[in-house]
Amino acid sequence: MQNGHADAVYDGFASSQLFNQGVCYTYDDVIFHPGHIFFAANEVDLTSNVTKNIPLRVPIVSSPMDTVTEAEMAITMATLGGMGFIHYNNTAEEQLRQVLKAKRHTPGFIVTPAVAGPNDTVSKLYELKNTRGFTSVCVTDTGALGGKLLGVVTTRDIDFINDKLTPLAEVMTTDLVTAPEGTTADAAGALLKKIKKNKLPLVNAQGELVGLATRGAFKDARNFPAPGAPSLDGAGLLRCGAAVGTRDSDRERVKMLWETAAVDAVILDSSQGDSTYQVEMIKYIKAAHPGLDVIAGNVVTGAQARRLIEAGADGLRVGMGSGSICTTQEVCAVGRGQATAVYHVARVANALGVPIIADGGVQNSGHITKALALGASAVMCGSMFAGTTEAPGEYFMLNGQRVKKYRGMGSLEAMAKGSETRYHSDTQSLKIAQGVSGAVKDKGSIRKTVPFLAQAVRQGFQDIGANSIKMAREMLYNGAMRMEARTNAAQAEGNVHDMVAYEKRPW
Repeated sequence: MQNGHADAVYDGFASSQLFNQGVCYTYDDVIFHPGHIFFAANEVDLTSNVTKNIPLRVPIVSSPMDTVTEAEMAITMATLGGMGFIHYNNTAEEQLRQVLKAKRHTPGFIVTPAVAGPNDTVSKLYELKNTRGFTSVCVTDTGALGGKLLGVVTTRDIDFINDKLTPLAEVMTTDLVTAPEGTTADAAGALLKKIKKNKLPLVNAQGELVGLATRGAFKDARNFPAPGAPSLDGAGLLRCGAAVGTRDSDRERVKMLWETAAVDAVILDSSQGDSTYQVEMIKYIKAAHPGLDVIAGNVVTGAQARRLIEAGADGLRVGMGSGSICTTQEVCAVGRGQATAVYHVARVANALGVPIIADGGVQNSGHITKALALGASAVMCGSMFAGTTEAPGEYFMLNGQRVKKYRGMGSLEAMAKGSETRYHSDTQSLKIAQGVSGAVKDKGSIRKTVPFLAQAVRQGFQDIGANSIKMAREMLYNGAMRMEARTNAAQAEGNVHDMVAYEKRPW
């Protein structure tokens, strides 16, 4: 403090110093210095844009992987204030159905009701109970949602049925209380309470099943944190994005998604997005569908970012080889540590007014805090949401543990289903894997995970001394946010150690 050296009390490094030393860092390598707290954690505003035109109350989105995001994940993410991106490892028609399902869903109702036909047998309900935990099934004339409602079968209806080949038509309850299409979730909950029933089918004027409210779902909701305001588009529908490729056939897919489903944004899904293919696709989409936002990537450098932004990208996806199931860096020797990639891409993109999504490498709430503090506008989660209730696929037992399948889109298994187009290898006879397939444990519902993650990030921002993402951005670039790299010993010290036994519960 003497001789005019007041700045001597400030140690650590500004971001411009730390990230320009010829070393790339992961999230774990970087630690922020605490700042001055002048606000409560609940006052931190995490509102941010995932594209130029799409704000999110919670800056967390789910990855367009075929074991992570389909309609149920996208619906729940939007309900929680985030957003989901439907994968495109399917036909255009299948993807469109998923997007339409998400856009048309009313929060509070069952996303995917169990539906069967009258000629299906009692064994169908047993199968649904074992694989999906359902204890009832709606019976329609078509065996699908949208068919004429005929009845409902619960496990109580089949308790004394010994022949599992008995048709459901013989045991279903036909004396039903229903609600008309358009009934709100609050009204459905009140009606269930009044009639003391477990199921409340919603039917349209033609008597066709269009939705289902259950007592169990409303009871479960009391065990989860309040979801807050959902992410809605201008028409009041849930936000939903979708991934597409850059082939000529994808142009028709984009047209279908935009004109039929009014999808909010498309992600050009590629492990290496700095390509002529993406530049041409961005220009085409912006010319053909000017109201549709395009997220390009993946990229890890400022030069890559500038090229895609100049082509017209409304957002960028950042990360290459940082995902838990991605082997791109190992196989191809190309990529970048995720903390460094986020910082350098954000430095260029933010100056040009384009938000970035930090994609990959997120294992905990601290990583989300770091990504947002280093310039990202949103964080994309894959492995963190794999194995959750809302992720696609069914649970199965593996070594005594309940698990779900999880695989990288660059794995041979995913490429065999169609994802090879994102690696420009669909014309090659020899396929090179850039990811692995495996299984992850049952993680419960994201209805608990996402609100707690968001609150943990607010606490992280409070410790940094930033009451909003906007303020964190200002601190990042004016040097007020100080940080350092951590040695392996410092990382070990910063985690649990010297314990004989402990239970690590984040919330």
